[in-house]
Amino acid sequence: MDSVSPLLNLVVIYGGQSAEHDVSCVTAAHVLKAVDPKKYRTTAIAISKDGQWSLPALPVHADGTTNPEAISDTLAATGPATTSAALSALGTNTVVMPLLHGPLGEDGTIQGLLELLNLPYVGSAVLASAVAMDKGVSKSLFAQHNIPQARHITLREDMITPAVLQDAASQLGLPLFVKPANMGSSVGVTKAHTIEEFQAAAQHAATYDEWIICEECISGREIEVAVIGNRSPRASVAGEIIPGNEFYDYEDKYVTDSATLMIPALLNEQESTTVRELALRAYNALHCEGMARVDFFYEENGRGFLCNEINTIPGFTPISMYPKLWNATGVPYSQLIDELIELAIERHARRKRTTSR
Repeated sequence: MDSVSPLLNLVVIYGGQSAEHDVSCVTAAHVLKAVDPKKYRTTAIAISKDGQWSLPALPVHADGTTNPEAISDTLAATGPATTSAALSALGTNTVVMPLLHGPLGEDGTIQGLLELLNLPYVGSAVLASAVAMDKGVSKSLFAQHNIPQARHITLREDMITPAVLQDAASQLGLPLFVKPANMGSSVGVTKAHTIEEFQAAAQHAATYDEWIICEECISGREIEVAVIGNRSPRASVAGEIIPGNEFYDYEDKYVTDSATLMIPALLNEQESTTVRELALRAYNALHCEGMARVDFFYEENGRGFLCNEINTIPGFTPISMYPKLWNATGVPYSQLIDELIELAIERHARRKRTTSR
């Protein structure tokens, strides 16, 4: 890997204040285990649920690797306060890998801080991170780019009244899905079968975000495509999720592990080509860079592939869909991390040529 120094400082930021805190810890654990100590000098930065930053003392093995099982527990340990000055002190030979899922991490906030510090970082920049996190905004952009998607209505919390919800149910039909606009990992998502359940679901979603999405219930297959790259992104093979529950919810993803992941998805050549091309169109429509997982519904005898959402910091454990899709495409886990770091360095160098620092 010629473009990356063997002594590159790799800073992994994990934890965070969102409801996806625990998922982030698991993701970081596996990344820290997989990075090559001959290429990277690794620093882990933990953000607790109440927003405290610390440099946890990670158990280090003789070969330079860390113990991933101990990482989540280090959040409770005391460590030196981490400030922007501490990050800057790492020097120019540094790349940051934010592994913060959800608000205050995946939504452009941490990306903005890293821009101010003039540090290269893995993943999309501020704009793409923010619009991909906000499903209402991303759906508006998909519509402008003629990317097919489910029928939906976006509501602000003060718009949630019985009359408005009754009208939404009339337009979208029941059952329907209700979700916070800015959240991931299916947190706050409810399938409402009756108007009473719809009203409760809307109030529940509004506890996570002031904007909610009401979306038609689609009877279709769940297809996902991983994308990597900056100016010339490429798409992985498609994968399929067969939920173990009524839909692919948080418990199905992280608790019961009852969902079935099929890689590659059972699609013919034309279907596979179509969904991969749509994934790249969606990725480019939101100006994504680095990595993203693009999720679709597939109505085989209806409208075809419908784009559901883009995740700019997808789950990154070895059994998560994003790395598994790339592994099936011929890019193993450790190589995937290397490539994402190279993309971060390339983009940072390019942006420095075109912006005043």
